[in-house]
Amino acid sequence: MGQRVLLIEDEPNIIEAIRFILSRDGWVVETHADGATAVAAVSRKLPDVIILDVMLPNKSGFEILRELRAMEEHATRPVLMLTARGQKKDREMAEAAGVSHFMTKPFSNTEMLDVVRGLAGQRDG
Repeated sequence: MGQRVLLIEDEPNIIEAIRFILSRDGWVVETHADGATAVAAVSRKLPDVIILDVMLPNKSGFEILRELRAMEEHATRPVLMLTARGQKKDREMAEAAGVSHFMTKPFSNTEMLDVVRGLAGQRDG
């Protein structure tokens, strides 16, 4: 079985794009759309990589990331944070919360794949 990604995102077009990019590369992509239950979903699914949107219903990606980093079992789990607003303040907040990588939308297919592979410790080839 391929490595698993949990995509925490509420925008259907982004979900389908990321699912397509990663599934084609052999990843198992699971999705979750509600910020309020995102931490529980991570604990239940234990993905190899988390892709986390900043703007989610009921709880922000920043809050979710802080909660995950405070939990021993998720303290080092790779988290790629996505935002439509690439402002410096957002990047600084993500870094302060312990993000592994920060990416703005729109992103290229190659960029998404390279970052997720890198976060999972994969090598090309």
